[in-house]
Amino acid sequence: MSTTAAPTATGFAPAVSAFLATALHKSYVGGRWVEATDGGTFEVLDPGSGTKIATVTSLQKSDVDRAVDAAVDAFHNSGWASMPVAERAARLHRIADAVEARIHEFAQVEALDCGKIYAQAVGDIQNFIDTFRYFADLSQAVNYRQVIAVKKHEAWVTRHPWGACGFIIPWNFPFLLAGWGLAPALAAGNTCVLKPAEDTPLSALYLCHVVQQLDLLPPGVLNVVTGYGETAGAAVSQNPRFRRMSFTGSPEVGRLVAEAAGRNLIPVKCELGGKGAAVVFNDVDIPETAQALVNAITFHTGQVCCDATRWLIQRDIYDDFVGECVKRMKSVQIGYQFDGGAQMGPVVNAKQQARVLGYLQKGVADGADLVLEGGAGAVAGRNGFYVKPALLAGSLNNVAAREEIFGPVAFLASFASEEEGVRLANDTEYGLGNSVWSKDLQRCARVAEAFRAGNGWINAHNVIVHGVPYGGIGKSGMGGGVVSPETLDDYLRPISVVRPL
Repeated sequence: MSTTAAPTATGFAPAVSAFLATALHKSYVGGRWVEATDGGTFEVLDPGSGTKIATVTSLQKSDVDRAVDAAVDAFHNSGWASMPVAERAARLHRIADAVEARIHEFAQVEALDCGKIYAQAVGDIQNFIDTFRYFADLSQAVNYRQVIAVKKHEAWVTRHPWGACGFIIPWNFPFLLAGWGLAPALAAGNTCVLKPAEDTPLSALYLCHVVQQLDLLPPGVLNVVTGYGETAGAAVSQNPRFRRMSFTGSPEVGRLVAEAAGRNLIPVKCELGGKGAAVVFNDVDIPETAQALVNAITFHTGQVCCDATRWLIQRDIYDDFVGECVKRMKSVQIGYQFDGGAQMGPVVNAKQQARVLGYLQKGVADGADLVLEGGAGAVAGRNGFYVKPALLAGSLNNVAAREEIFGPVAFLASFASEEEGVRLANDTEYGLGNSVWSKDLQRCARVAEAFRAGNGWINAHNVIVHGVPYGGIGKSGMGGGVVSPETLDDYLRPISVVRPL
């Protein structure tokens, strides 16, 4: 298999070219680059061309266990946990500054690795930067010792970092989600072991290169272990020396991670899938709202857990709204992630391409109407994993309306009343994010508060803001949310101190 480093219009940055030329990308453990003891490796492909871009170390359980040992040792001996909060925050700001100075380098790595449109990758890197700065600042505003007024006792609660924390992140937002996990844990004084998806490990490894080069963290505070989910990922979830565990991915794997953590009595946070609904009322601006939903379902080729994949449209505008959506989805430009005119790139791999196409077939076989055909996409000169946007319609009992597809596919249905719209939106095992679309803001507030989900958005979708809790319920997650003060609290261990008077 040939290796490619497909350039942007101006070529890859020299530092990125040098990084991609590395013969073997090793894991980062205890401040050193390490290989698997058995010499195992795996190949990483460019989703847009199907060609190899890297060979990466594939760690086994014993290798991962040594990484956890390094994180535990760093927690106790590196000085990170006992470092003054302001000094730790300054280190996080230095990381954010270093990434910002290299934002286009990181975006090139990220776009190449996961097939994300380059401009969208830049946005993800900026989100990482913002996340580190948010938690660095927040950590300095926290009251780490809170007095409690109780009769006949002197009492207070003090909070400390937990210890070594494990993170398993998926392939759709590799660097953004690394930031969501690492930043609050590090800000609280914990040490970290991060397991990126085997499809997309490169941006996390590039971060380690920068951290090591600039001496931004003591050795062992940040460790990145690469390998397959069933080996390296399982080893992370099963290690009893962690004190906190975080998993982002599918509900199926989330159950396995939660079960493994539960056996060790380790608190676990699971950010899982979704089957979000957009409830569209008859007073909306049809072209504007249709474009917003088309943008949402085609962003990163629909590989977004909190996306609106069920479009519930009030009956008297249903035909006009669907017609507008079809027209706009047909005009979406599919292309290679570095092509300037591309609006939607590939899915991450051949397995995901087959999954999306398979759900279209299953949906039609289960009685859905094929409103916009979709199917495999083609980009001239690129043998990548492309799919075209698709729209299905019919009963919400359809398999394609109930199960997460993770591609640019929306399922359409109509409703008559506000009550029916809410009921249909809530009729799912998932509960991540729904949206309501109307000019009547009182109705919007009423509907958003009635959603059985972790998040209700008004006249927008996928609105995730630093400082506002974001998390899911049901098959969409458990154990707390992200990007908010509550997230930092998750990584601080409370202890109550009481003295009778």
